[in-house]
Amino acid sequence: MAIEWILAYLLLGAVVGFMAGLLGIGGGGIMVPILTTIFAAQGIPQEHLVHLALGTSMASIVITAFSSLRAHNRHQAVLWPVVWKITPAILVGTLSATWLAALLPTKALGIFFSCFMAYVALQMILNIKPKPSRQLPGTAGISIAGLSIGGISALVAIGGGSLTVSFLTWCNVRIQHAIGTSAAVGMPIALAGSIGYMINGWNTPNTPDYSVGYVYFPAVILISLLSYFTAPIGARLAHKMPVATLKKVFACLLMVLSLKMLQTIFFG
Repeated sequence: MAIEWILAYLLLGAVVGFMAGLLGIGGGGIMVPILTTIFAAQGIPQEHLVHLALGTSMASIVITAFSSLRAHNRHQAVLWPVVWKITPAILVGTLSATWLAALLPTKALGIFFSCFMAYVALQMILNIKPKPSRQLPGTAGISIAGLSIGGISALVAIGGGSLTVSFLTWCNVRIQHAIGTSAAVGMPIALAGSIGYMINGWNTPNTPDYSVGYVYFPAVILISLLSYFTAPIGARLAHKMPVATLKKVFACLLMVLSLKMLQTIFFG
């Protein structure tokens, strides 16, 4: 790999980890558009760009998700009964979505990703939060939520944090427990998503060397290497910086990156 690509992946990992620690937001919104651009510059065929970006991003989230799970569990913020109930549906939803993603063309995936990121950005700019209005549903209701969270998370390569926290707070779960439980749920999403993109991209022609399916492992290693160290820095600064303002700036960044990704896959 050329030195400029190594530096690009390291820089991406540093930014993703820092923003995740500072704002509590997963890296898919940043990683997928930038990886799409990098892969295109490396000469990877257009029909695989978004698939590889999603799979590689999902695999890069695994270490961050594990670290976050451990941290929240130490503070006893994880509602494990909820995790055990929702995880089977999360796994089914995530794996099914990676299968669907493998069937969809790059342009369709890019449009879905950009529309979802526009929705997330709008929520952040307007500070829209669901008002607690009910209690946690039974197993059937939690399973339906898990299928939806897992499916959408796999299609946009996120750990499901924004979706899970919104669902749990809507169900009158305290925000600390909602965030901690969401962190625990992020681990099976990241693992199932990574495995799904590897399996469903198996034997795909013209993928880069050292790829397994739609996961490009050199990028995963380099991104994870830096994000592991910069996430705690962002977390420490979260109490010293104007996070509310930064979220609005970050939302605008998500919009710009998504538009850039669409430009890459539609116009090269």
